[in-house]
Amino acid sequence: MLVNKTSVKWSVAALLTLAILLASSCASLPSELDNICSIFREKPSWYKASKAASKRWGGPIHVPMAIMHQESRFQAKARPPMRYFLWIIPIGRGSSAYGYAQAQNAAWGEYKQDAGSMFSDRDNFSDAINFIQWYMNKSQRINGVSKWDAYNQYLNYHEGHGGYSRGSYKKKPWLLGVATKVDRHAKRYSQQYAGCKEGLDKGGFWRSIF
Repeated sequence: MLVNKTSVKWSVAALLTLAILLASSCASLPSELDNICSIFREKPSWYKASKAASKRWGGPIHVPMAIMHQESRFQAKARPPMRYFLWIIPIGRGSSAYGYAQAQNAAWGEYKQDAGSMFSDRDNFSDAINFIQWYMNKSQRINGVSKWDAYNQYLNYHEGHGGYSRGSYKKKPWLLGVATKVDRHAKRYSQQYAGCKEGLDKGGFWRSIF
């Protein structure tokens, strides 16, 4: 059987190009962080993961996306800033928070045992959005907070379920301001998503496989 070497070279080159494009697409930030429709059009795999997490845990799509926006601005490897002694000597970061969801080590470990897997990664969007939905589900179960209540869901997320139940946030006016911002962002995302959901769901060949 004769093989056209030129065709093989072009096929290999095309596959490599596609792989590079897909990799860069996954690594790059969305161009419009304040528009959920634009985000999902640019990142169809994120939409697929968000829908899957929503279906699994019964929460809306816009609330965890608003929380993620606040926590990491959708940066896969986000970390708290480094702290310095005398502005020179690094003494570590403020917490172990990492990734899209800024999940800390303890919470991430609990999630992996309860609902994730040993292969779950905080810098993987699908795992991170599932983590937030899982946490929101616990906030509803433990503290009775609706999954559609972005304001109080964020306070749970930031303070922990114990801290929220003790009312620790009441002594943090700055945090109440951040929660208000998250709530406002969630409402904007919700309105935007209502207008583009049908188009996103129609999808297409590439969206269905990626």
